[in-house]
Amino acid sequence: MLYDLNIAWSPQTSAADLERTLRFSASLGYDVVALNHTIGAPVPPQVTNPLPKFDPPSPSSSLPPSSTPQPKLPTVLRRATLVLSESSQHHRLPQLASAYDILAVRPQTDESFSAACLSLNDISLISLDLTVRQPFTFRPKPCMSAVSRGVRFEVCYSQALQGPASAHIIGAKGARDGGYAGSGGGLGVDARARAAFIGNVSSLIRATRGRGIVISSEAQSVLGLRAPADVINLLHVWGLPTDRAKDGLSVLPRGVVVNEGLKRSGFRGVIDIVGVADREEADVEMSEAGDGVAKAASGNGQGNKKNKNKNQQTSGHGERERKRKSEAEDTDAAAPASTNEISKPAGGGEEQLVSKRQAKRMKAALRNKQLETGTAGT
Repeated sequence: MLYDLNIAWSPQTSAADLERTLRFSASLGYDVVALNHTIGAPVPPQVTNPLPKFDPPSPSSSLPPSSTPQPKLPTVLRRATLVLSESSQHHRLPQLASAYDILAVRPQTDESFSAACLSLNDISLISLDLTVRQPFTFRPKPCMSAVSRGVRFEVCYSQALQGPASAHIIGAKGARDGGYAGSGGGLGVDARARAAFIGNVSSLIRATRGRGIVISSEAQSVLGLRAPADVINLLHVWGLPTDRAKDGLSVLPRGVVVNEGLKRSGFRGVIDIVGVADREEADVEMSEAGDGVAKAASGNGQGNKKNKNKNQQTSGHGERERKRKSEAEDTDAAAPASTNEISKPAGGGEEQLVSKRQAKRMKAALRNKQLETGTAGT
């Protein structure tokens, strides 16, 4: 899938021109695009999203036979780019992030650029106006720190053709007629601005070693869009390898979209919030779950009681068997001496029971006595 995360939008953009631009981007092969609303300072406390929503047409919709088939609309996301010049604007970033699908910043000072690279957590893109000389230099250490944090640098090739889009200053109540800031607006660029653009792109590629660069158009009309193959060749001429340029149109922007979606629909990338149930439905489900748990508990209690009774019966039966065996052993022990004992006549005519050991001892004593008598006779 190919991505273009920057289609310029302003309140003055007509719906027909915007739809024409989106359909043309789909015909060029872009599957996902993002409408970009560039916002200038100051940012009001209550932020509203004025970008229109586009629902892709259903595949079952049929066109009349006489009508010419038009390319379908791509998947349209809504993005905001904040022109960042002071640190006092940082606390407005969470409100903007909650109102848009993607949040980017455009630093104007060295301090804001360092903050965007090192500390700002609510942004996913650093978009720069590369047609002017930057008040800061692209140093490898902050740039690579941003790449390691998952923040991507955006290169908009249409800035060399139409110039950067103007920043819209939102009114106090989110009105659309707050005015504009900047020198863009699609009036074209001169040779000096194009030279500055090429120099800034080359410096950024050297500082990042070609890593973490997302390629977008920032097209303000259909004239600012180019095919993916042309964009890759153009960036290759400016110093970006071909494989890095392909990743800048597919892999890296997809990662930005997925990460931003996880931030807004999940908790630390682990829990995905699918939907929130209504209060009544939640109560019914909880009551049903409670009844099921109570039935399961009662069933387990009855089963445990039956198992306990069964175990008691089994233990009682085993106890009776052991008692019967012990009685049988006692009976065998008290049996006549024909098995374990021999009888010895007593002086009173009664037989006295003599054990085998005693009988052996008596036989041995008798044998010794006979031996002694025989020895004495000789």
